[in-house]
Amino acid sequence: MESFKVYGRGELHIVVLLENMRRQGYEMQVSQPQVIIKEEGGQKTEPFEEITVDVPNEFQGVVIEKLGKRKVIMKDMKQEDATTRIIFEGPTRGLLGYRGEFTVDTKGDGILTSRFIGFRPYVGEIEKRATGSMTSMASGKALAFSLNNLQNRGTLYIGPGTEVYEGMVIGNTSKGDEMAVNPVKGKNLTNMRASGSDENIQLAPPQPLTIESGLELMSGDEYLEVTPNSVRLRKQILKEGERVKSKRRA
Repeated sequence: MESFKVYGRGELHIVVLLENMRRQGYEMQVSQPQVIIKEEGGQKTEPFEEITVDVPNEFQGVVIEKLGKRKVIMKDMKQEDATTRIIFEGPTRGLLGYRGEFTVDTKGDGILTSRFIGFRPYVGEIEKRATGSMTSMASGKALAFSLNNLQNRGTLYIGPGTEVYEGMVIGNTSKGDEMAVNPVKGKNLTNMRASGSDENIQLAPPQPLTIESGLELMSGDEYLEVTPNSVRLRKQILKEGERVKSKRRA
């Protein structure tokens, strides 16, 4: 299998490239986007950006809180009528995977722009994901009965009838825990059947994955699998037992 390292200016640049390749019939597995780290004067440095945010006043608190967790610092804030403009500075790593979250937090009414301002000292580890992955431990066709039990644990990326395989990420967990699950398990058959019991399953609509959302949601130990017909997340190590061994060795 051939591999390439692709450089781009931001996630959107990479998304456009992957989408064009997909439409031309290519299939690929993409690792989590990384920034360019440099050594300057014996010191580790990384790219920083100036971030300008325009949001309705009621959403300024959640934006400041979320960006603060990503090592982004507020530099200025001005209110004008019902809108607040906030200027931040922070590492590009802190912005990776945030734009989709920003859109949800501001209900689509916020505007976020950024510009590169240079390399500055590396700020250390950034905790960006509050969710964990829900990974299939079996292969087959996902069943509504299993998905109904799983949807209370987080957000699903698939619906009933979807073909899944071992190591495929089928959703995320709201509490941040990694979960190995069996989405193909059916209901145990008995001689007695309650009237209407199978028809009462109500599934919430799944959150479909796109190339853009997949790049934002994926963890460091996952690949975004892009084909002409589908976009999926999968663990780099498909078998659960091998993933556990790898974590212990690490």
